[in-house]
Amino acid sequence: MWAVFAVLSAVFAALTSILAKIGIDGVGSNLATAIRTCVVLVLAWGMVFLTNGQNGISQISRKSWIFLILSGLATGASWLCYYHALQIGEVSKVAPIDKLSGVLTLVLAFIFLHEEFTAKSLVGSVLLLAGTLVMAL
Repeated sequence: MWAVFAVLSAVFAALTSILAKIGIDGVGSNLATAIRTCVVLVLAWGMVFLTNGQNGISQISRKSWIFLILSGLATGASWLCYYHALQIGEVSKVAPIDKLSGVLTLVLAFIFLHEEFTAKSLVGSVLLLAGTLVMAL
C-alpha cells in the first residue's frame, strides 16, 4: 500500500510543478509560496480533524516536536527555494534537480539513520544523478 501512496505523491508533485509555474506568473515567489503554504495548512488540518487525529497532540514527545519543527523549517526553505527557481527557470530543468533530493535522502538516511545502502541503491543513485545532469544541462 505504501507504493500506491508513493506513486500518488510523485503524481501530485509533478502537478505541483506545472500548476506552480503557471500560477507564479506575475506573482512574487515568496508570496506564491505563502499562498501555497496556507492551502497546505488548511488541507493538512482538515485531514487531522476528519480522521480525529487531533487527540494525539498531547502525546507528542519533546524530541518529536523538535524534529517536526526542524522538518517544517526544512520544508519551508525547500519550498521558498523551489518557487524562486521555478520563477526564474524552466520547470523541465528545475524539477529534475529538485528530485535529487531522493539521492540526498538515501545518503543522509545511511549516515544518520544507519539504513542500508546497497549496491542497488548506489546504482540507482548514480543513474538518477546522471539523468539529472543530462536533463538539466
